[in-house]
Amino acid sequence: MDRVYLDHAATTPPDPRVLEAMWPIFSRDWGNASSIYLEGQVAHRRLDESRARCAKLLGTEASEIVFTSGGTESDNAAIRGAAFAQRSRGRGEHIVTSQVEHHAVLHAVEQLEREGFRATYLPVDAEGRVDLAELEEAIGPETILLTLMTANNEVGTIQPVAEASALAKARNASVVVHTDAVQAAGSLDVAPDTLGVDLLSLAAHKIYGPKGVGLLYVRRGTPWQPLILGGTQERERRAGTENVAGAVGLATAMELAWAEREQRTAHYRRLRDRLLYELPERVPDTVITGPTDPTERLPNNFSCCFRNVEGESVLLSLDMAEVAASSGSACTTGSLEPSHVLTAMGIDADLAHASLRLSVGKGNSDEQLDYVLDQLPAIVERLRALAPG
Repeated sequence: MDRVYLDHAATTPPDPRVLEAMWPIFSRDWGNASSIYLEGQVAHRRLDESRARCAKLLGTEASEIVFTSGGTESDNAAIRGAAFAQRSRGRGEHIVTSQVEHHAVLHAVEQLEREGFRATYLPVDAEGRVDLAELEEAIGPETILLTLMTANNEVGTIQPVAEASALAKARNASVVVHTDAVQAAGSLDVAPDTLGVDLLSLAAHKIYGPKGVGLLYVRRGTPWQPLILGGTQERERRAGTENVAGAVGLATAMELAWAEREQRTAHYRRLRDRLLYELPERVPDTVITGPTDPTERLPNNFSCCFRNVEGESVLLSLDMAEVAASSGSACTTGSLEPSHVLTAMGIDADLAHASLRLSVGKGNSDEQLDYVLDQLPAIVERLRALAPG
């Protein structure tokens, strides 16, 4: 069996059609898009075309799209940009988020607390979902920003972002709402108007595009100020020489993901459901994490914990068996701390240390799933036999 890649939540292999679209930028249209001469004009045109393509897919204006280096920058730019812009208008210093956000969000909010802002971190239930009543109660006259992810990167929980946004704005009309849609793009409808958000973050490499490029949607009229200074690029909203090839790759990856979403998600669900229903039968004491209703989690996400097993040992054993998997967010690999997501869901530290995330992609097959489902029981059984006590 060749390598089986089951960590598409961490990153996806670039689609050959995306690479084909990007190649002319590297080989021919490589000019600086800020330059006024011909090479710059050509590059600028390609950049504008890409911006318009992304905006069309999101149902927005091209002027509302800011190209960034990826999801982490988009999250930081959204949160810090809105927080300082709101505070400068005298609207308050209170931010509301959840305990299960990506660290790009949580660390940005924590830094703002060190800079004088206040934050409320909403708890979640056992399936990783925020309580709308608690969210509504948390919004007050001093609240300036609500940031709530569209779907969780570790356990796949889909959050009620549209409902949360409506409740927040009903309580305080000046609240800016941001969503980290990095993990949800390509699987769910992430149009800002559908979600009712003012700011939205995306990254290309989660949808078979290149690494190092993403976008931040900024609704017209939203209080916001730029994170990166030093030039007039992106209408003075993000300084730095524009990544034209990346923008072309992002636009192409989005177009393919949007056009093929129904086909892809049907394929994801079928393979993911095999893991959800077959693995617990084959491996005793498997605890599924995240929503038990498969329609309430991302279609490609399977996550679980194995009792009496060290999760890192499972991952290493899978790797030796030619299977790439994760214990959660790729950004926290190597940490000895249990997942903050699982901890927030009420899972004890010992069990959380035995977590496994398998995220399927469009290149996976039933034959590969057969192989993984055959390998895992023997791996877990061997590791449990070696465990002390």
